[in-house]
Amino acid sequence: MFRTCGRSKNRRRCMSKYDKLWECVFGDGRNRFTLIFEEIGRIAGVPIDHAFLTYKKELAVYGYQVEKISMKAETVAFRRIKQ
Repeated sequence: MFRTCGRSKNRRRCMSKYDKLWECVFGDGRNRFTLIFEEIGRIAGVPIDHAFLTYKKELAVYGYQVEKISMKAETVAFRRIKQ
């Protein structure tokens, strides 16, 4: 999934830092599942950080949403969006 970066003539396609994670979530195919922060960092190639709260909105394009983030357990629960 690409988003547009830059202004006017300088526009280019940019990849989100979590695109690899979103593709993995989509490819998993389960209705609900949980990943630990360490797995997310390994899949995405970057550690999970506070910006994840903003980036998680991109996941809807793949038919999923972040159901719950547990800071204590260091997990993120994903759920398929009913269409």
